[in-house]
Amino acid sequence: MSVAGTLDSPLSPASPRDSARRERFARAFDEHFRAVSAYTLRRTTPAEAEDAVAETFLVAWRRLDELPDEARPWLLGVARRVLANQRRAAGRRHALTERVAGVPAGAEEPPGRPAVLQALARLSDADREVLLLVAWDGLSIPEAATVLRCTRTAAKVRLHRARRRLRTELRHLERGGTGGLPTTRKLEECHEER
Repeated sequence: MSVAGTLDSPLSPASPRDSARRERFARAFDEHFRAVSAYTLRRTTPAEAEDAVAETFLVAWRRLDELPDEARPWLLGVARRVLANQRRAAGRRHALTERVAGVPAGAEEPPGRPAVLQALARLSDADREVLLLVAWDGLSIPEAATVLRCTRTAAKVRLHRARRRLRTELRHLERGGTGGLPTTRKLEECHEER
C-alpha cells in the first residue's frame, strides 16, 4: 500500500516545504505500515486494527515535525495509545450495555488454547505489553522503552519481572495438567538474538 499518490491535491500547487513533508510522510508510511498493522492486528479485531492504523498515521501526519528518524518505535507508541483509547471506549460501551440490560457478562477461558497464550492472558496488561514488544514485535529494549514511554532501565526491569511472572504462570499451568511447551522458544532466547 502506498500513500504517495493520495497526498497530492490537484486544487493547490505544492510548495517545496509541502512536497518535502509529503515525501517524508509517504516514506514513513511505506516503511512502517506493515509493522503498525501487524502490531494492531495482534492486539484487537481486524476492523478496530484498521481504525487504529488510520488514527496512528493521522497522528503521524499532524505531528510530522516530531517524527524521529527511527520512526517505528514512535509509531508503535502512538498505536499503543490509540488502542488504549479504543479499549477504554469499548469498556465504557460494554459497561453501559450491561447497565441497561441488567445482565453482567462473564468471561471464560476458551478450551484448548496453548499454555503460553493462557499464561500471557493471566498476566497484567503491562507485563503482556513489554513481553510482546520484545518477543513478538522484535523491538530492542531501547525501542520498547520508547513505545512504553519509560527509560531503558525501567523497560529492562519491566521485561525481567514480566518474564519471571510468565515463567511462574507457565509452571502453574504445567502443574495443572495442561502440559509443557516443548516447541515454544523461551522469551530470553528471542531477546538474546538481537
